[in-house]
Amino acid sequence: QLVESGGGLVQPGGSLRLSCAASRFTLDYYAIGWFRQAPGKEREGVSCIISSYGSTYYADSVKGRFTISRDNAENTIYLQMNSLKPEDTAVYYCAAVTGRVCNLSVLAYDSWGQGTQVTVSS
Repeated sequence: QLVESGGGLVQPGGSLRLSCAASRFTLDYYAIGWFRQAPGKEREGVSCIISSYGSTYYADSVKGRFTISRDNAENTIYLQMNSLKPEDTAVYYCAAVTGRVCNLSVLAYDSWGQGTQVTVSS
């Protein structure tokens, strides 16, 4: 089970840190992805991490602004989001899949959290 938290309302240029906590399984053997879905749009990949290696990948739209990280002791993945823009507004989901291939395809992941709302607005 994956549980996201940390969403909220923030002004443009602000920051938020999302958390994805795993229960019932350890993240060491998984690839974890962050995805987002804005109203009327398809779900898109934002970032992913291979938990055991720490290797990361980012979509071009967030590169340089978002940072994905892990805390293996807490069994939690984080997404630090800086310099937020109104177009970052979406429900953010974390997802997991066994293995050590990091990609941003929705179809590659088989365990999903319930999502957390991020709204960037003045």
